[in-house]
Amino acid sequence: MDLTSPHEYWLLRNGIGEVSPPLSKDRRCDVVVIGAGITGALVSNALTEAGLSVIVVDRRHPGHGSTSATTALLQYELDVSLSELTSRVGHEQALDAYHATADGVEAVARICESLDTPVGFCRRPTLYFASLARDAKALRNECSARQRAHLPCELLDRRALRDVVDFNPPLALWSTLGGEVDPWLLTHALFNRSADRGFEVYGRTEVARIVPEKSHVEVRTRRGNIRARHVVIAAGYEAAKFLPKKVARLHSTYAIVTEPVSSFAGWKDRCLIWESARPYIYARTTADNRIMIGGQDDPFRDPEHRDARVPKKAARLLARARKLFPRIEMEIAYAWAGTFGETTDGLPFIGAHPRRDERVLFALAYGANGIPFGAIAGEIITSSIVGGYHRYKRTFTFDR
Repeated sequence: MDLTSPHEYWLLRNGIGEVSPPLSKDRRCDVVVIGAGITGALVSNALTEAGLSVIVVDRRHPGHGSTSATTALLQYELDVSLSELTSRVGHEQALDAYHATADGVEAVARICESLDTPVGFCRRPTLYFASLARDAKALRNECSARQRAHLPCELLDRRALRDVVDFNPPLALWSTLGGEVDPWLLTHALFNRSADRGFEVYGRTEVARIVPEKSHVEVRTRRGNIRARHVVIAAGYEAAKFLPKKVARLHSTYAIVTEPVSSFAGWKDRCLIWESARPYIYARTTADNRIMIGGQDDPFRDPEHRDARVPKKAARLLARARKLFPRIEMEIAYAWAGTFGETTDGLPFIGAHPRRDERVLFALAYGANGIPFGAIAGEIITSSIVGGYHRYKRTFTFDR
């Protein structure tokens, strides 16, 4: 099944890249990672850094699934506010979830800054604005909750916002913790670095079955089998076939990227932007001075229906972008759609499933914070395999 429509920006910008060969014979390793997207790359990076041998397999080429379509905003704020999440899962777990995402943003920053090649990473502040006047009270309460949790958050009223953006929302939250990255470049840079650490990646290799044996776990494909001590499933919503029941709802999201613009007038620090409306729009800039804006989400039906809606959705996104930033001349360069999974509480699932073999672990970074969650998943799963402690090991379990 197609995860994205044609014309996803990162693939067009970066090209196909070096194509990984398919698996050609039986192999052995410490850990098999199923999924060669950004989550699989972050998990593999953590595992190989700990000295484990890793083989990554994917039915596509590395970075050619959802990774090529994500807009890759790096922020600690979740789709579910801290206040609302507290009412859903309790105070302690809600705090841990938010702090984990904040730690994930910092982890991604450290990883990007440690690489020898540029991956389009840049730290950016975040502006979360009230779409309607009636949303202002909730944002005030949210700001207080985040400040009590020692999370970076500042309240901006209409007067303060005049110096930040050209549009005039009634209220907004400002955070200094955020960033942007090219997810395709980051995925390939991590795989390239891991290649020096006992690592192999195979594309065009679809996993048919995972068979737990007494001494090992066997990953079976039509091209060969892999024996490992552990398996990590980082295949996004396509991981559903390895789970006893569905754990996420599927949605379609739409995005455009403009031709390069000559200025970012009325857009302070090129901050990440999103809003309180649901579904919401989200916006960022790129290293080559483009504007990327996404949103207009709707329930996923099938790829054909999703892709047919791209032109109309793109026109709406462009109109919204022009309304937000009237001084910036912009025109669409590319438009695309992608499919993503969303859990009931907005949190990922990381770790073993209670109804599956404990040596089979999941790194399902569902939701809008997939890249920071992917970095945290790498840490949690590595600590689980090598027997170490991790603060968030119980935060994102299936039985939470």
